[in-house]
Amino acid sequence: MRRILLAMTSLVCTSLIGTVACEAKANPAGSVPSRTVLEQVEGKQALEWVRAQNNRSAALLQADPRYRGFYDSVLAVEQTPGRLPLPDQAGGRVWNLWQDAAHPKGLWRVTTPASFEQSSPVWTTELDIDALAAQEKRDWVFQGAECLAPDARRCLITLSLSGEDAAFYREFDTATKSFVSGGFDLPHSKQRVAWLDQDTLLVSRDWGSGSMTRSGYPLSVRLLRRGQPLSAAREVYRGDVGDMIVEPQILQDGQGRQIAVIQRNLDFFRSEYRLYDPATQSLHLLALPQKIGFLGFYAGKLILRLDQDWSVGKTFKQGSIVAVDPRAGKRPPELLFAPDAHETTADIGVTAKGIIAVVYRDVQPSIRVYRSASDRTGWQETTIALPHHVSAELQSSDPSEAYAILKIEGYIVPPQLWKLDVAAGKASKIKETPALFDAKGLVTEQFWVQSSDGVKVPYFVTHRRDWTLNGHNPTLFTAYGGFDLSYLPTYYADVGKTWLERGGVYVVGNIRGGGEFGPAWHEAGMKSGRQHAYDDFAAIGRDLARRGIADRDHLGIRGRSNGGLLMGVSFTQHPELWKAVIIGVPLLDMENFETMAAGASWAAEYGHMAVSDERQFLERISPLQNLKKDVAYPVPFIFTSTKDDRVGPVHARLFAARLAEFGKPFFYYEDTEGGHAGTVNATEIAHERALEAVYLSQSLMDQKKNTAP
Repeated sequence: MRRILLAMTSLVCTSLIGTVACEAKANPAGSVPSRTVLEQVEGKQALEWVRAQNNRSAALLQADPRYRGFYDSVLAVEQTPGRLPLPDQAGGRVWNLWQDAAHPKGLWRVTTPASFEQSSPVWTTELDIDALAAQEKRDWVFQGAECLAPDARRCLITLSLSGEDAAFYREFDTATKSFVSGGFDLPHSKQRVAWLDQDTLLVSRDWGSGSMTRSGYPLSVRLLRRGQPLSAAREVYRGDVGDMIVEPQILQDGQGRQIAVIQRNLDFFRSEYRLYDPATQSLHLLALPQKIGFLGFYAGKLILRLDQDWSVGKTFKQGSIVAVDPRAGKRPPELLFAPDAHETTADIGVTAKGIIAVVYRDVQPSIRVYRSASDRTGWQETTIALPHHVSAELQSSDPSEAYAILKIEGYIVPPQLWKLDVAAGKASKIKETPALFDAKGLVTEQFWVQSSDGVKVPYFVTHRRDWTLNGHNPTLFTAYGGFDLSYLPTYYADVGKTWLERGGVYVVGNIRGGGEFGPAWHEAGMKSGRQHAYDDFAAIGRDLARRGIADRDHLGIRGRSNGGLLMGVSFTQHPELWKAVIIGVPLLDMENFETMAAGASWAAEYGHMAVSDERQFLERISPLQNLKKDVAYPVPFIFTSTKDDRVGPVHARLFAARLAEFGKPFFYYEDTEGGHAGTVNATEIAHERALEAVYLSQSLMDQKKNTAP
């Protein structure tokens, strides 16, 4: 590949009345490496460049006297002892990973349901992740546990190095609180594991040559018995190299029935499902639609959320919840819920007494409970109202339990846990996080704006009740708009401490591509339709100015992952709308994303370069290739992670390098650990958030404006 020497830039900053003005200057460190070098994620030259960029940006931002205050405040809320202990149910007990200042990696611990509901539960530590990491001298990050029903004595602990998606699985005995000597021990790989019985696993992982898809995920599911080496595992099912992933799962209902399912993900959204019979070692393809948003098991029936219309005798519309007999042809599907154009289901859970669905109408939540009618005439529905401007998440449910636990939170509403009694159809609050920032005088409102094609798009604004609509309110605006994921009200304590407490306005857009109005809202923002999402975002930005909330000099935007792509496109398509742009763990080279990290798995969302119309769209919007030397851009803050094995850091590196080539200033921070999901300990979180807070303060709050081009 052509070697391009790129002139690096630096921001030389001088203090001006407590603010920082920055100018682009030649960096004495010289040129940056070529694309070929930057693509070597752990390569020496690439990491030297990363360290230089990190040091340059951190030195400039940490020189601001506000950095230390931001760092301390974020660290304090990250390590607050009173934070909500988020639960997971298994084996009649409640599990939790607890992190604090003394245990930054966390304690995996357990209590009883009755104890959990008390103000001060009695926890028993099962595994100390910090002690394990110190003992084994490895940067372990706990990523969950898969426990064997019904008593959850044996669990497969998932551990990753520095937060990667690839992980290790190790068998743990919760009775002895120790790893099982000679037990299951699966080495490093992107993998999925399910217990078939106490001595048998279904495993999909890297088995060697030819066992991984082009997306970098396993395509072969094998049966592994206790005591066997991996090489002796027998293949149960094999997908195709063009699939996204093939993975096993075990579904159980409240009556003790169990089925093993092999899910072949043809792409990110389409799957085939096969029942595996261990007695006959046979597979049976289930006659189900390929687009399913949820698969559960209740009273011997499969519970599905349909992400496409399904005609089977009658037509069930996309977004519906249906119950299906897995024995093909035995009984027609039964309808539980059918949404209208304003509704969608976010979470669905199965308990011993019924089905729970979190339903949003115009991005406002309620709870629906469905129980089988005793006269076999259908399903009984109970609706539970919830407050406005909050989100509801099904935090924990178990098919053997009669209750579930919900998490309720909002931008200024600290997280609460509600216990949902499914049989009674009632919910009650059992725990609440103390306020982690001062929300006095703050309110959240929902507004709507008409996008470029006439579609109305909602967005939330959190602001001081006594604000002045003069266009000068420092405003941070974010959205996601992809993969059928809804961007819902969330209590971000770091945003509260570093932004809202200081008079900043926080805006969240529910743009197309997300799941806020069901599968159709998502599909409208897929592939070349994705320009709808970008136009929705720009329409909200303009509406903020029209309403007098924030003009260009007071408006900053932030997004990560697919939201980082949204920021990159917004940066290149509408540089005139924003003063600050934070681009996090992003996709930015959309002409090559299919060959970068796990990019091939997202072609169903973004499109294929091999398809003419889709290629033309990707070329038209790809942020890296659409940077222009003669355009005045805002100064961006770009952050990524070396250990991100999903999107990878190369997108961010190349984008920063192209800006440097054009002599344009930028801030850059690449965390050396944490993976795609983010930093993995409180100190790193505090550092990165503090850098962002300084950047936003300098850009949007200081009276003297940033003079960089």
